[in-house]
Amino acid sequence: MFAVRDEDAALDIVQDAMLKLTENYSGKPAGELPMLFQRILQNTIHDHFRRQKVRSTWTTLLSALGHRDDRDDDYDALETLQARTDSNVPADPSAHAEQRQTMHFIEQAVSRLPPRQREAFLLRYWEELDVSETAAAMGCSEGSVKTHCSRAVHALAEMLRARGITP
Repeated sequence: MFAVRDEDAALDIVQDAMLKLTENYSGKPAGELPMLFQRILQNTIHDHFRRQKVRSTWTTLLSALGHRDDRDDDYDALETLQARTDSNVPADPSAHAEQRQTMHFIEQAVSRLPPRQREAFLLRYWEELDVSETAAAMGCSEGSVKTHCSRAVHALAEMLRARGITP
């Protein structure tokens, strides 16, 4: 959904990726399937954008997909945070509403990230893949994953601070 910004297209892409996985890799060990699926999914998303560009009379700004000067940045701010074990749903209705509004702002901010940063961020922190798994799924180096994640975290923090949301 974050990659294509269209729920129907996202469902079609996931379905196509699942079909490709079962058709081509049904004999693979179960442990290899999640990484294969992530790679197939990313390729299917890329195919979607290629088809969309050909069919459409207008093109979207894809300059963020270009090759940038990616430097290896080992610092990842989100890796220093400890996950809380208690429930994320507040008992107080007003706190729950505030949390939902904050999540809406976060989703908007994530959708505004450049595609490669969004992809790295979502694979690392939503899908909980480690750096090497994310690099394999994205088809890039571990250093690039760290750079994309670092840039995404800083951009998200800036966008959320502009909305008055602080940790």
